[in-house]
Amino acid sequence: MELDPVLLSRIQFAFVVSFHAIFPVFTIGLASYIAFLETRLFTTGKTVYEELAHFWTKIFAVVFGMGVVSGIVMAFQFGTNWSVFSYAASNFLGPVLSYEVVTAFFLEAAFLGILLFGRHRVPPGMHLFSAFMVAIGTFISSFWILSANSWMQTPAGVELVNGHFQMTSWGQAIFNPSFGWRFAHFALAAFITGGFVVAAMSAWYLIKGTAVESSRKALGSTIILLAILTPTQAFVGDMHGLDTLEHQPVKVAAMEGAWETREGLPLLLFAIPSQSQEKNFLEIGIPKLASLILTHDLDGEVKGLKEWAPEDRPNVFIVFWSFRVMVGIGLLMIAITLTGAFLHWRGKLFNSNWYLRIVSMTAPLPFLAVLAGWFVTEAGRQPWLVYGMLRVEDGITPSLTGWMVLATLIGYVLVYAAIFAAGLYYLSRIMRAGPHAYPIKTDDGTGRPKRPFSAVDTAIDNDLDQKAPHRS
Repeated sequence: MELDPVLLSRIQFAFVVSFHAIFPVFTIGLASYIAFLETRLFTTGKTVYEELAHFWTKIFAVVFGMGVVSGIVMAFQFGTNWSVFSYAASNFLGPVLSYEVVTAFFLEAAFLGILLFGRHRVPPGMHLFSAFMVAIGTFISSFWILSANSWMQTPAGVELVNGHFQMTSWGQAIFNPSFGWRFAHFALAAFITGGFVVAAMSAWYLIKGTAVESSRKALGSTIILLAILTPTQAFVGDMHGLDTLEHQPVKVAAMEGAWETREGLPLLLFAIPSQSQEKNFLEIGIPKLASLILTHDLDGEVKGLKEWAPEDRPNVFIVFWSFRVMVGIGLLMIAITLTGAFLHWRGKLFNSNWYLRIVSMTAPLPFLAVLAGWFVTEAGRQPWLVYGMLRVEDGITPSLTGWMVLATLIGYVLVYAAIFAAGLYYLSRIMRAGPHAYPIKTDDGTGRPKRPFSAVDTAIDNDLDQKAPHRS
């Protein structure tokens, strides 16, 4: 049986990238939250911020490690599966990806050690500085990665000469037409992801009645922040969509399920697109709303998929439904956060058990939205590796066979399953213990909590007494 190496390579890369993407989008937002907690600790001296900072730093470290391990494999695939593309784009992608390592990863790795192990060993100002360096490093990393990906979507500053991209302008290539709105969209997604995980965990602790003080602090601040960020993300996403309409109109046509060029395009809430028959089945839509959103005119014209040859169209079903999953989850998150902000304003946030139960189950939502958005972005670019300049089938490694790709794909799935299981195991242990399991250093130098919050803290106290009885 003959296996298609191009299709399997696409599936393999999609699996690896999807698995990896959930980690940095969380750690980028979480790093900024840790920097906020360390700032509050530095300015107020309140131990509740030290509990929270230490707790979320441990979670950050585990997730950061999982992200590093899963991300290394992507670089291997450029050489093993996409060597022609790697050679063709090496003048741009080579330096940009190396800049990410030199300017971001080294910065994060160096200061993460201080953040993890430097508390009470380095001056408080230095520990605070390390938290900011880690947070800044995560954003520098995302800057270079988003620049590289955006260049593949909207290539600029290059010309293709004998199958090799030659640089004509580094500025135009790095700050390519889609980079600005794409970076803003991703940055907000990172803050929202981190915020929802913190809010969900805090609500869960409040339901259990543990770590009440720290959980109230965390939930109150993140709900207010999320109530601002989620509507802002809707605006930025709309602007990103308009930018995509300008530079990748075929992707927008797939997102809208529009086959015919027409004025007054309806916004389809439900449809089953058929690539082979070039039509939709079971359409349910709002008349003219898509034209209003895309052109700011009820009768604005939007190009349909039939304007492009069939071989130049993306997979409409994947793009169409991924876009609706992303938008649907986004609207749900807006509703949840605005409701929380209203309850907080009324002073009922921490006493509304129905709302706390809803929030405690929302942690997966931003991850699903990010993955759906990633599918829209990448599947919508097909059949191009570099949009309009290099096709997918032209970037594959010539000697690659379908069986080779299938074997490595199975290997990646098994290894990543083990990594994910191990990571979840350690994260669950940290989360079950909670922020109150951290012994706060007190003024008398005992290194013990000011008060026991739970049996975990009592066990820590007993352990300290056994190891250093002269402190009792």
